[in-house]
Amino acid sequence: MRLVSRVKGGGYLVSTISVFLLAIPGWKSASENPAMMAAMIAGIVLSIGGMALRWHSHRLEQHDREHK
Repeated sequence: MRLVSRVKGGGYLVSTISVFLLAIPGWKSASENPAMMAAMIAGIVLSIGGMALRWHSHRLEQHDREHK
């Protein structure tokens, strides 16, 4: 894997960890309201899903460049 892919992947990993760390303080108050809990869980899932899609698109671009 190229250095740029490792750096980009590391950035997405750091972002994923930060999503969980940022959710910790709000977890207790969100757990008292089902709508807030659903919103928090949806935000976590969508954020991490978006990062996974960006990582996948990066890998597809790298693959295309290497096989031209």
